[in-house]
Amino acid sequence: MSKVIVVGAGLGGVSVAFELREKLSATVDIEVIHEGNEFNFVPSNPWVALGSRTREQVVLPITPIFDKHHIGFNSSGVKRIDTVHKQLTLGDGSQKDYDFLVICSGPKLAFEQVPGAGPEHGYTQSICTVDHAVKAHQAFQRLIEDPGPVLVGALPGASCFGPAYEYVLSLEYELRKRKIRDRVPITFVTPEPYIGHMGLGGVGDSKGLMEHQFREHGIKWICNAKVTEFTQDKASFEVINDDGSIKSQQQLPYHLAMFLPAFKGSPAIAEVPDLCNPKGFVKIDKYQRALAYPEIYAAGVCVAIAPIEETPVPVGAPKTGLMIESMTSAIVANIQSTLAEQPATTEPTLSALCLADMGNTGMAFLAVPQNPPRNQNWTGSGRWVHWAKIGFEKYFFHKVKHGTSEPVYERVGMRMLGVSRLKPKG
Repeated sequence: MSKVIVVGAGLGGVSVAFELREKLSATVDIEVIHEGNEFNFVPSNPWVALGSRTREQVVLPITPIFDKHHIGFNSSGVKRIDTVHKQLTLGDGSQKDYDFLVICSGPKLAFEQVPGAGPEHGYTQSICTVDHAVKAHQAFQRLIEDPGPVLVGALPGASCFGPAYEYVLSLEYELRKRKIRDRVPITFVTPEPYIGHMGLGGVGDSKGLMEHQFREHGIKWICNAKVTEFTQDKASFEVINDDGSIKSQQQLPYHLAMFLPAFKGSPAIAEVPDLCNPKGFVKIDKYQRALAYPEIYAAGVCVAIAPIEETPVPVGAPKTGLMIESMTSAIVANIQSTLAEQPATTEPTLSALCLADMGNTGMAFLAVPQNPPRNQNWTGSGRWVHWAKIGFEKYFFHKVKHGTSEPVYERVGMRMLGVSRLKPKG
């Protein structure tokens, strides 16, 4: 009997586990290892931070769902990977052997790179996890009681920018609803070279559209910003010229600051010899296999993807939902081929689809493929995006509750512009 272990039960982990169970023989043993026993639909976290969702509305207990679909589950996480003996040591001290290992571990949040950053040991808020979003909502409630300046943005090296744009524009909407917007100056501080870059080199007219949104809603912005420190009520940062020199050094006060961090790899994965790049992201081939270990696959944020371009302040390349579905489906197809003693042939398309909610409207971005030059390069906006994201949340929870492998992001992408998650063979 073959054994496939999936590390991580986020968007990528649950997708690959359900698809493996659907498409592999019942004689193949599948098990998921995760830290904790909940699934969190991370794209909903900005709503939790601003009070339109509760924690309970964006998480699901995952153990009974895996049990129902004959997928093993352990909630103690992975402490060590022994690639010589193909064995994992888990957080509870137990050991698990594998024939195939699929890493969907997500990122470690590198708040420590900027003194004073982060909700646990610093002064800033985050929406990267549901518990961070709960703390961010508490900070939002304090802001309502005591209005003052707000800073939103990302730290140097960040690769995930969409949630910051969602949060700042949704926050602005919530403040207007409460008629206290005039008492809350908002500044967006980002390492991106321009608004709407998003680690993608821009998508369509994302720069023009996002600048229009910021102007229309009275949000100031500072680009090429390298945040260096947070104190309890001030952010310090350098603005960098195109040649890398320091243009200016600035400080801004805040009552609330929400900044997305740079990501790095999970320690247990990063320490495996030859598996990862210096940041701890798994180095893979075009079939999602680790370069050094063909029995190891990886998908999602934990995968090493080079930045699209060099920027004055470093930014990374994002891994969005459609891209992650693309990766996980390719992994399943290639494990099927290997079990049938056939060569791997399935490649993901690695396209980017992002729906950014903005309170009562939104913006959509589609890049096919993610890295330019592209076959499709499109942006759109309107109230329909707000409703589309609500639909995404609904469909993905349905997928998890029922244990199906339905590609939710591709389903919407196909309707929009005929986007497929896998490259055609041949």
